[in-house]
Amino acid sequence: MRNWDDIPQFMKKEEVKIFYELLSKHKTELVIKRAMDVFIAGILTIILLPLLLALAILIKLDSEGEVFFRQVRVTQYGKRFRIFKFRTMVKEADKMGTMVTTEGDTRITRIGKILRKYRLDEIPQLFNILSGDMTFVGTRPEVEKYVMHYTDEMKATLLMPAGLTSMASIKYKDEEKLLNSNGNVDVDKVYVMEVLPMKMKYNIEALENFSIFNDIKTMFLTVLKVFVDKEGV
Repeated sequence: MRNWDDIPQFMKKEEVKIFYELLSKHKTELVIKRAMDVFIAGILTIILLPLLLALAILIKLDSEGEVFFRQVRVTQYGKRFRIFKFRTMVKEADKMGTMVTTEGDTRITRIGKILRKYRLDEIPQLFNILSGDMTFVGTRPEVEKYVMHYTDEMKATLLMPAGLTSMASIKYKDEEKLLNSNGNVDVDKVYVMEVLPMKMKYNIEALENFSIFNDIKTMFLTVLKVFVDKEGV
């Protein structure tokens, strides 16, 4: 964890400092968190390698385009990185609409629907975790376009690496329905004005109550949600 003086200027807000001081009390747990990330991600990468190869083949057979979707996202301290995901949309889907997915999005491929339902498209983010750009539990990484709309309090989530999963991912299930584009609805505006603030309430709460125990609980609930809830996360 950086010293306050080394925090990027755009994050040096009183609202952020409150959470910085809270996290400063958990330095040992933060070290353990990183060690757990490396250990678990390393083991899972080895175990899931056959599945990764199988899914890569299915994606190539299903539609034209690359196996991986790589997009610039924002993580700890505002650092930009390229996220690894299995491609679930048609080639150059980002040029055909908004950066968020709406309900019944026609850009999603056949195999992509299955990957999204069970969050299999997220597996390659194990590489992002190993590199240190992400962690297992934390605020989901946004594209810079949406980070620009963060309030000062929301910027506190950038004190931690972006996460593979979070309580916001588990609890907030209606994102695609709210973003369902019809008529002249501005999907990006709906996301920034309605969806993002609601998701951030959970992210801020998780930051305020950070502990290794809560991280493990979130990981357990995520697995439960994916394999028990037919709607997925």
